[in-house]
Amino acid sequence: MKASKLLSTALENLKQRKLRTSLTTLGVVIGITTIIALASLGEGLRVEIQQRLESGFELNVLIVFPGSFLAGFGSPFVPTDVSNMRNVSGVTLVTPMMTMPTAQIDKNNGSKLGAFTVGAVNFTEMGQMFPQRFKLAFGAFPEPDDNDTVVLGYKVATRNGTAFVELNENLSLIMRSQSPPYTVYLNRTLRVTGILQEGGTSGITNFDYWAFIPLDTGVEINGGEKYQIILVQVNDPETGQQVATNIEGTFANPYSVSVFVPSSLVRQVDNVLNIITIFLLAIASISLLVAGVGIMNIMTVSVMERTREIGILKAIGAKSRTVLAMFLAEAVLIGVIGGVIGIFAGYGLSYGLARVLSQLIQPQQQDTVFQNPNRQTLTVTPVFSLEWTVIAFAFAVVVCIIFGLYPARKASKLNPVEALRYE
Repeated sequence: MKASKLLSTALENLKQRKLRTSLTTLGVVIGITTIIALASLGEGLRVEIQQRLESGFELNVLIVFPGSFLAGFGSPFVPTDVSNMRNVSGVTLVTPMMTMPTAQIDKNNGSKLGAFTVGAVNFTEMGQMFPQRFKLAFGAFPEPDDNDTVVLGYKVATRNGTAFVELNENLSLIMRSQSPPYTVYLNRTLRVTGILQEGGTSGITNFDYWAFIPLDTGVEINGGEKYQIILVQVNDPETGQQVATNIEGTFANPYSVSVFVPSSLVRQVDNVLNIITIFLLAIASISLLVAGVGIMNIMTVSVMERTREIGILKAIGAKSRTVLAMFLAEAVLIGVIGGVIGIFAGYGLSYGLARVLSQLIQPQQQDTVFQNPNRQTLTVTPVFSLEWTVIAFAFAVVVCIIFGLYPARKASKLNPVEALRYE
């Protein structure tokens, strides 16, 4: 029997049992809908988190800290450490930073500029390290010999989008002792030469809440070249982990230094999200297997109801493989119809779930570093993969064939004489 004839006959048989066929197909639709929705949501969440990580860090910039997160922060870096890092293979630029946790910068009238970090940097090297992030909105970077100057982050210099500090305004750099009674031991006047563009990201490379002074000024204030952070630019983000290992090898005790590798973090997050997506899809596939059991059940009942019909077919010359193909065609049709409907339903469900998920996430989002009122919100947008669509559709058809094989084979093995005598 031709394939077209098989399919048309199978379709007619399914139409004769519309309610039963609809319920069986519904099981396939639910399974495919769930798989498509979860796969697209998982991919959308993965892309969104990757973009956030990549926007929060330059993937080719390693951040080196003294000490370790387990043992605590160690002694500051010295010029020899910086020189050794510059000699590591794969490194294109190294720039040290000083942070001053007890420092604050106030206006001369006593007004506070808000919670931020004061850092001493080489402005030229920082511009090369972060060409898209360390950029000025107003003013200019200090000249190399202009030490009593400061460059402010956007949020430090503004209040609700309005300028709070003017260019060339004099501010006070105040430093206090770290123990009571917190005596002021430094009060230095600095001139504002520039204000950075708004970044909007969180983390150490969010310069919105930083105030930067020249590195020479920091060395003078701290009484020597003692660096709390070293930024290392690599020529290829993919080699970041190897460069980090080589940097640790420049120290007598590799555990005395910690290297943050953004590209490795992105890969680890990506791997975790992939595992979660596969786990959710495995759970979703259970519903499709349940639908397969339903297909086996309905087709087994169908074989019993059509026993005499099968007997007549075999009596007039139909071969066993023809009967087998007829019942398998019905199973395939259920899989195809359910798969197609499930794909479109999955697309629709994924957008609905994405909207609900985004609404649930928004109230819980907190900028734990700076309490930024203008923080970016996390929005999950489904990403549809042709690969997952094909896999889900093929899985539906295969499941239907597998579970329809037993009743189809049972029908093909019926003895025509016994089938004709069946009541």
